[in-house]
Amino acid sequence: MRIIKAFCLAALLTFSVAHAQEEDHDGLRALRATMEDALNKRDLDALLANVDDNVAFTAMNAEAGYGKEHIRNYFDRMLNGPSKVVENVSVKFVPDRKATFYGPDVAVSAGVAASHYELTNGLKFDIDARWTATLVRKDGRWLVGAFHYSANVFRNPIMDKQRSFLLMAGGGVAVVLALAGFFIGRRRAARTA
Repeated sequence: MRIIKAFCLAALLTFSVAHAQEEDHDGLRALRATMEDALNKRDLDALLANVDDNVAFTAMNAEAGYGKEHIRNYFDRMLNGPSKVVENVSVKFVPDRKATFYGPDVAVSAGVAASHYELTNGLKFDIDARWTATLVRKDGRWLVGAFHYSANVFRNPIMDKQRSFLLMAGGGVAVVLALAGFFIGRRRAARTA
């Protein structure tokens, strides 16, 4: 009888933990959707309302900082200021799998950010960046405690465009040098004849 009671208690506890974790996953999914929507609408207030006061943030350009003020300054400079770099951005955050919990109030999630960028210089590109988020529960709600966003530095659309430009420029220079060599050679041949 004790074995049956212990088994039933273990099953009940397992069900309770699994049910609680599924509710937490739902909360994390809702947070991801809110952050994605806020970023795509460029709603900085909604974005900042869902990050911890001491958030650690690393942007795709490798700029890192802490706190909401850092994020506000970064977004104002990159998306809104007179020297802004990004004209428009749209992102779809896709997790690799369910978040991993490190206790009841800390979770880590990672995945792909299918992103479309339009820069102020006219360059438009799509990139599948990588992200990692540490999520913390405070006062009953999930917040972003840390967010790291990066792209492959060896293979990405900007590097591909630079590589194409350099190949075209190198080819152009080679043609100009070949023509110059041809004409210089003809001139010398005419002088010696």
